[in-house]
Amino acid sequence: MRIRSTRIYIEEELIPAVLEIQGSAITDILPYDTGGIDCDYGDALISPGFIDIHCHGAYGFDTNSADPEGLRNWAKNIPSEGVTGFLATTVTDNRDTLLNALRNVDHVCSTHHPGSDGAAILGVHLEGPYIDPEHAGAQPISAIKEPDISEFEEYCTASGNRIRIVTLAPEKDTGHALIRYCREHGIVPSIGHTGASFAEAEQAIHDGALSVTHTFNAMTPFKHRENGTAGAALRHADVYSEIICDTRHVSADALHIFFTCKDKNHAVMISDSLMCKGFPAGTRFVFGGQNIEIAPDGTAFLYETADRTLAGSTMKMNEGLRNLITKADVPLVKALNACTINPASLLGLDHTGMIRKGYDADITVLDENFEVLAVYCKGIRQ
Repeated sequence: MRIRSTRIYIEEELIPAVLEIQGSAITDILPYDTGGIDCDYGDALISPGFIDIHCHGAYGFDTNSADPEGLRNWAKNIPSEGVTGFLATTVTDNRDTLLNALRNVDHVCSTHHPGSDGAAILGVHLEGPYIDPEHAGAQPISAIKEPDISEFEEYCTASGNRIRIVTLAPEKDTGHALIRYCREHGIVPSIGHTGASFAEAEQAIHDGALSVTHTFNAMTPFKHRENGTAGAALRHADVYSEIICDTRHVSADALHIFFTCKDKNHAVMISDSLMCKGFPAGTRFVFGGQNIEIAPDGTAFLYETADRTLAGSTMKMNEGLRNLITKADVPLVKALNACTINPASLLGLDHTGMIRKGYDADITVLDENFEVLAVYCKGIRQ
C-alpha cells in the first residue's frame, strides 16, 4: 500500500513524499511523484500516531473497573482522536481493586492484536497509591499509602509485568527505595501528586526519577523564591515532563512557558482523560469512589467539593495538538514530538513514534484544523 501527502512529518520536517506500507511496517519512503498511489491525502498533515501515556479511561470505562470489554472498546475507539498506543492508567484505590484492574489489563493484552483490535495497549501507568495526601487532587485520600516495595511487586505480578510508569511522591519514598527499584526493573518513576520542594524533586531526579506527572497540577507550584516541583520540571529541560494540553488544567500562556523551557525531546502531552470522555456536559460518573461531573467546557470536576476540584479531562489528543499550535503558539516540532516520539522514547519503545523506514506503520492523518482524517495502527486503517 502507498499513501502520500505534500506534508509528511519526517525527521522533524514537513516534506512531500510517498509512504510505502507492507504488513505492519513502513517499508520505504519514496519521492512524491512515485506512481501506484493507493490513497492521496493532498496537503493533509501525516504524522506518527499519537501515544497517550496518562489516560484513565473513556466511553464509560475506567481502568479501575476491570471490565475487559470496556478496555477493548476503548482501544478500538481511541484511534478516532489519532492515538495508536496508550497506557491504561489506574487511580489510587484499595489493594484488591488495583490488583483486579491490573489483572484485567494483563488478560486483555494477552489476546489483543494492535491494528485489527485498534490501538496498542502499551501497558499500565500506576498513578498512586504512593502519593501525598496534601496534593491528592481527585485521588481518594483514604486509599493513599506509604511506598511499599513488597506490595508494588504484587502489583507488577498481577499486571504480567506490564507496569511501565508509576507516579509517586518522592518525599514519601524513604531513601528513594521505590524509585531505585523501578529504575533497576525498567519501570519509569514519575514525580507527581507531591509536596516535594525544589531541592527534594531535584534529589529524586538525581536518584532516578525520569519524569514529572501532569506538570503544574497536584504539586508544589513555581514561585520566584520557592520554586517547587513545578520549578524543577521547568529547570531541568532534559527531564521528561507530562502536561495536560486542554488549556483548562494549564492555561495557554503557561503551556507556552512550559514548552519554551523544555527541550524538544522531553515534553510529553497527555490527556489525563476519564471514563466520561465521549459523553456530554452534565454527565455524572463515579471515579475512584468520588462523584465527578463534566462541566460545559469539557473539564471533569468533583462536584461535591466546594472548590470544584479538577478531576481530569475529556480532551482528545488531536484537540491538545491544536491547542498547542493555535492557542499556545508552540512550534510544530515541539508540539508533534510531545505526542509521538517523546512518549515513545520515555517508554523505551523501538521502531515507533517516528515516520521512518522500518518503523511501525502507526500513522495519523490530520486536516488543516487538526481533525482526524485517517489513522493506521500497525498498517491497518481504522
